[in-house]
Amino acid sequence: MKKIEAIIRKSQFEEVRDALHEASIDFITYWDVTGVGNEKAGAIFRAKVYETRFIQRRVISFVCRDHLVDTAIDAIIKAAQTGELGDGKIFISEISDSIRIRTGERGPESLFIKD
Repeated sequence: MKKIEAIIRKSQFEEVRDALHEASIDFITYWDVTGVGNEKAGAIFRAKVYETRFIQRRVISFVCRDHLVDTAIDAIIKAAQTGELGDGKIFISEISDSIRIRTGERGPESLFIKD
């Protein structure tokens, strides 16, 4: 099992969520975050300077079975990629175990509902 965390543009969230659902990732956790980038200048919009060093992003986090990792990563990249600086990052970590609290199931079987 792997834990995947993706930091993406907030504007791309719905596309990424839908792409993950189509890739059989049915449960994600997300939260809004602010990061500090390397950019030194501000952006000018309608004659007003806006600070761009503090970047609003959304973090998506989920655990999936090993055979879905590449599919999930491809879905995130396809949905989140704009080709501009600041599209985000994806981090992958190993998960040693998971437990469904309701039933006590352990391991990869605890990550999905059996029909």
